[in-house]
Amino acid sequence: MPSTKSEPRRPARAPRRTGGAPRAGARGNTLRRLHGRALRAWDRPLTAYYLILGSAALITVLGLVMVFSASMITALKWDLPSTYYFRKQVLAALIGTALLLVASRMPVKLHRGLAYPMLLGTLVLLVMVQIPGIGHAVNGNQNWIQLFGPFQLQPSEFAKLVLILWGADLLARKSDRRLLTQWKHMLVPLVPVAFLLLGLIMIGGDMGTAIILTAILFGLLWLAGAPTRLFAGVLAVAGAIGVLFIATSPNRMARLACLGATEPGPADLCWQGLHGIYALASGGLFGSGLGASVEKWGQLPEPHTDFIFAITGEELGLAGTLSVVALFAALGYAGIRVAGRTEDPFVRYAAGGVTTWITAQAVVNIGAVLGLLPIAGVPLPLFSYGGSALLPTMFAIGLLIAFAREEPAARAALAMRQPVLGRKRAGRSVKDEKTMRRRARTTRPSGER
Repeated sequence: MPSTKSEPRRPARAPRRTGGAPRAGARGNTLRRLHGRALRAWDRPLTAYYLILGSAALITVLGLVMVFSASMITALKWDLPSTYYFRKQVLAALIGTALLLVASRMPVKLHRGLAYPMLLGTLVLLVMVQIPGIGHAVNGNQNWIQLFGPFQLQPSEFAKLVLILWGADLLARKSDRRLLTQWKHMLVPLVPVAFLLLGLIMIGGDMGTAIILTAILFGLLWLAGAPTRLFAGVLAVAGAIGVLFIATSPNRMARLACLGATEPGPADLCWQGLHGIYALASGGLFGSGLGASVEKWGQLPEPHTDFIFAITGEELGLAGTLSVVALFAALGYAGIRVAGRTEDPFVRYAAGGVTTWITAQAVVNIGAVLGLLPIAGVPLPLFSYGGSALLPTMFAIGLLIAFAREEPAARAALAMRQPVLGRKRAGRSVKDEKTMRRRARTTRPSGER
């Protein structure tokens, strides 16, 4: 017999909305959440530390691969083993890694204490370069010292690191005494010593290193808060000296005339720049493949040093060159972040100087390969072949790592990741570390621009 009870009715479903408004709103919320997560990750205490360490390591490893690929034919041309330049670069990278680790663990006081001895030693080496029998000329530039066997030393590469350490220590001392408000204390003795280094380097004919050293000097003055008139005055003097050196050198005038050249020109003066463009143009989007470069077979001079970026574009394509540029951009951002968030004037000046050095040299090298700037003869930092360039650069990366570790929030985060015994040995309790992190979040960073 059928039941007389009526079954409960189910609630009627709401009509399904049509159109793209809800989906667009959902996509917008998802993008906002992803953006928020990216900002939180970007603002973590160890972001700069990992960016410096990761980008520098990737640039160095990729540079070793490209040095091996780009130098094989050059080595065989000189009746050397195909791995000759690669083995020397690996040895320099191992020594540079040891320097990086030492620099990253050294206290700031020790870095400051090394500034004056390193300045004196570099000046002595730059003078020794000009002594007959000691100095050695390469490609017309008298800026090398023969050590032993195939190993040579280029003191002008170490002058960049020395100017940063000594200049940062000098400006920090004057900042503590509140003397940087006077223009004479801002310029003296920083500018005269920098010009002394520039003069010794220019005697050897190394215009490219002089350009980078000038960029470092301007970076230090800008970080020290030099007024616009003072900054413009120093820039005008340096520019006038640079024009004089360029105008009195036929080789430098020829390099300047090759900007935008589409033909090799008389006596093939623009051969190198033109074949660098050919290498980049033939690479396409993903390149011809690792080791498959055509230009390195004698067409492009200096394929493993100044123009290694062109071989990278030919073998790895636009994707490879943009990856290298992105790594340098990440390294530059991390350096700026370290310089902007510190309370220590020395750390601010030194981190800003190292960042100026690496980014300016990368721009000059890549700009020359692209035909946008004159060929200055400077290597791509951490990437090109050359131990004299690699060693001070890796020491400078160690400086940035040490400064990134010294941030209060980063120091607390690193301490929290240590084992309990390690934290007890360090003399810090978990409560003290949490207090440090709260103070780091509430402290307003100084020196940001």
